[in-house]
Amino acid sequence: MATNLVNVESVGKVYGTRALLDGVSLGVNEGDRIGVVGRNGDGKTTLIRILAKLEPADDGRVTHAGGLRLGVLTQHDSLDPAATVRHEVIGDLADHEWAGDAKIRDVLTGLFGGLDLPGFPQGLDTVIGPLSGGERRRIALAQLLIAEQDLIVLDEPTNHLDVEGISWLAGHLRARRSGLVVVTHDRWFLDQVCTRMWDVQRGAVHEYEGGYSDYVFARAERERIAAGEEAKRQNMMRKELAWLRRGAPARTSKPRFRIEAANALIADVPPPRDSAELMKFANSRLGKTVFDLEDVTVTAGPKVLLTHLTWQLGPGDRIGLVGVNGAGKTSLLRALAEAARSEGEQQPAGGRVVVGRTVRLAYLSQEVTELDRNLRVLEAVEQIRQRVDLGKGREMTASQLCEKFGFTKEKQWTPVGDLSGGERRRLQILRLLMDEPNVLFLDEPTNDLDIETLTQLEDLLDGWPGSLVVISHDRYFLERTTDRVLALLGDATLRMLPRGVDEYLERRQRALAAAAPAAAAPAKQKTGEQAARQRSAADQRAAKKELQRIERRLDRINEQESGLHARIAEHATDFTKVAELDTQLRELTGERDELETRWLELADDA
Repeated sequence: MATNLVNVESVGKVYGTRALLDGVSLGVNEGDRIGVVGRNGDGKTTLIRILAKLEPADDGRVTHAGGLRLGVLTQHDSLDPAATVRHEVIGDLADHEWAGDAKIRDVLTGLFGGLDLPGFPQGLDTVIGPLSGGERRRIALAQLLIAEQDLIVLDEPTNHLDVEGISWLAGHLRARRSGLVVVTHDRWFLDQVCTRMWDVQRGAVHEYEGGYSDYVFARAERERIAAGEEAKRQNMMRKELAWLRRGAPARTSKPRFRIEAANALIADVPPPRDSAELMKFANSRLGKTVFDLEDVTVTAGPKVLLTHLTWQLGPGDRIGLVGVNGAGKTSLLRALAEAARSEGEQQPAGGRVVVGRTVRLAYLSQEVTELDRNLRVLEAVEQIRQRVDLGKGREMTASQLCEKFGFTKEKQWTPVGDLSGGERRRLQILRLLMDEPNVLFLDEPTNDLDIETLTQLEDLLDGWPGSLVVISHDRYFLERTTDRVLALLGDATLRMLPRGVDEYLERRQRALAAAAPAAAAPAKQKTGEQAARQRSAADQRAAKKELQRIERRLDRINEQESGLHARIAEHATDFTKVAELDTQLRELTGERDELETRWLELADDA
């Protein structure tokens, strides 16, 4: 029987007048891998913080097994900005010790792309303070995964990881024995890793067996039974289930839900997109030319990212763009956007971009556009337009589109300044769609969006007639919204991948395997002088750490001596007690003398 690690009993949590959790009782057993889903603001993060005892519950209690080794990744790290990556991740281990540990090597390679931390200015000796939030996030995750844990609690671990990093993390967590509770909107990751799901809704937590695909089916079936009528069955969950059953069969290995029941539930649900109809409509809106690139060179400062690129984005094309960090995905979109804004007058560093005359481009960048904080949500959307044409005679008002994106009637009158990061992201996408573009560039559109909002966005894009280019580390979103995948592999070229993200990962693994022997050869040729310098640097770091330890101990000894002198004065007439205290004082004095001698020796080395 599996050991119970954490028990949550009748837990309640209220913020203001809203009950995020109401009488929730749950348990986490040894070996459980639990995914936590729900809308932003419904209490997912609050639940796992209470479960990890980082935040108290208003009611109920949380019990941890005795001696539980718990590792938690929160959305805000506690790394020392003055410390180096080496200090926070590897600690006091000598180079030969950590380099000989397969687990440490695997974590460093998986999260950073190599043992020398390519991309960090001084590798392992990079100081943490100046690093970006994404880099700090990976350091905190590495620190957690290197340690031995009974239970790991992760809040959005895939944020700031690329497709390769997410694939590695999924494999690493599957191979670990420790229990896992993870909050994430990455549905591919949930399907790969989790064996149970918790759905946080309106103060309650519903439990489901299996990964994300099983959860979608079970929830759709539960809602069908609860509703009892066909009208209530027409919801996004059924459409997503149709995608899961009819889409890429390799999404899950042998889905655990009942195939016959799933097929019966979606029998009358049409395919996600009528590609032929959308292509016909896109041609009527865009003509034959959207973007034609001829022998184009794309640069970022002095760095050349793409050369001799000849490519055509046609009407109705739905392209997913993947690639290594720094390969030029965002730079390519920016170059095309600049050409569109200048009506073809602004050209890249080399070559020529031809822009169609009818192109109306909307570009969602990774940065959230700043809006007037005093504007209401509905006002910010109606600033663009009050109604939007979705094609084929379908029309929506600004208020209806707001509701489709999770802004209820009441929420539509919330000031923009009071919105969360995810809500501002939703509003940004809304404003883009209200402008009726016929070409969409989406750069990491899934950032800060919960799963329900993502399914609503996917549903909206299903019927959107135009050309679409998506950069995303969310494999599920890419597969769901695009028809072809192109890759930038870091060799200044753009390649089509018939088998999508799986093919991209295979190519990257082959490239890394081929590069490994070449990188190892120079390392073996290090001179004795270089090795000595490395040892010297390591000795200096060790000396500094020991100096700091000695200084802390000397401070404590001074405090203890002061206390003993006070007690000797207090018991001046009790000769037995004075003799006992005097012995303790002499021991402290002897320890202090030894520490001061050692301090002087180390001060010369450091």
